[in-house]
Amino acid sequence: MRILFLTQWFQPEPFFKGLPFVKALQNKGHDVEVLTGFPNYPGGKLYSGYSIHPWKSEVMDGIPVHRTALFPSHDASGLRRIINYLSFGLTSAAFGPFLIKKPDVIYVYNLVTLGLASSILRTLYRCPVIYDIQDLWPDSVMHSGMMKQTILLNILKIWCRFVYRSASHITTLSPGMKAELVKRGIPETNIFVVYNWYDESNSCNADNDNTISPDILYKDNFVVMFAGTMGIMQGLDTVLDSAQKLMDVEPKIKFIFVGGGIEQKRLKQSVVDRKLTNVSFIKRQPTEKMGAILKSADVLLVHLKDTALFRITIPSKIQAYMFAGKPVLVGVQGDAAELISDSDAGKVVESENSESMTRGILQLFRMSDAQRDVMGKNARKYYDKNLSMEAGVRSFENIFYRVLQK
Repeated sequence: MRILFLTQWFQPEPFFKGLPFVKALQNKGHDVEVLTGFPNYPGGKLYSGYSIHPWKSEVMDGIPVHRTALFPSHDASGLRRIINYLSFGLTSAAFGPFLIKKPDVIYVYNLVTLGLASSILRTLYRCPVIYDIQDLWPDSVMHSGMMKQTILLNILKIWCRFVYRSASHITTLSPGMKAELVKRGIPETNIFVVYNWYDESNSCNADNDNTISPDILYKDNFVVMFAGTMGIMQGLDTVLDSAQKLMDVEPKIKFIFVGGGIEQKRLKQSVVDRKLTNVSFIKRQPTEKMGAILKSADVLLVHLKDTALFRITIPSKIQAYMFAGKPVLVGVQGDAAELISDSDAGKVVESENSESMTRGILQLFRMSDAQRDVMGKNARKYYDKNLSMEAGVRSFENIFYRVLQK
């Protein structure tokens, strides 16, 4: 097949369904081409070596990659985020048809702002479109506070309905999200659940990595680690509340935040104001080091605010955590909690409840090393069977063939 990969984000951005996914499809004999934006995520600043032009084409590991202009931004400003999405949506629609070759199938990653480009390309080349929905719009926009005017939200709701219903097929990341899409009028037979995977190609072995800072390892202590974006919806004040409760109860328990995000500065100041000596921050690390860093922790933490939307999603960091083979502490209700419970890979605590989180951490702390090791092995075993990149790529390839046959 000739597959067009339409996404706003792509390498060198830390995008897990990017170059490794494309290379895996290429290795199966398919011809893949990418239409994307200029790299600026997650910091909102252009990566070194790039400058904004109407379009630019390059080759990455033998893959043709075409980039069209966008407004770089990823901060707390709802207006700038909207412009960021819309700018690429418009330029990909305007320039994309002139940059790409005729595809057999179009794979679109997530954003409904790519609906115009995908519709134009579908009409022009008469090929099916598969939408990979990771965030349910307009729900995710409303919860993020990016857009508050009722009129604009209503317009977005109508547009989302059009984009979702016009797709040939939809893939999504959880059973709960599939059920919600069926409620919105999408035929169940047109929706497939394909679990996300971890960027396995950039994983490294912690046992053989001598470059990890001793500050990360916290030798002789029990490390609870949160790795990833520190945004508003992560609700990380709950984690600091738990850290404050545990500081005197069990001083060996340490919290490490690895990454960045719009909330990081405020969280750091909160740690200073509260005089939390058991919390530290590590700046965002290269992707190829994250596997080793995750393995250096005793427990890996994921937390989101308790919303109806997050109950039907599975945060991508769960896959990274399970791949690392460590116990997972999940402060998310719904599909994510069921996944950890079904795999016996960790503990589930209530979202936005520091008392529940504190109890969960103490339970894990008081387990034997052997008990925690069993949880970690369960996590990796479940990942390999159900969440791996190999399983995901195979599912997508089958979906592409099925759509073409129809």
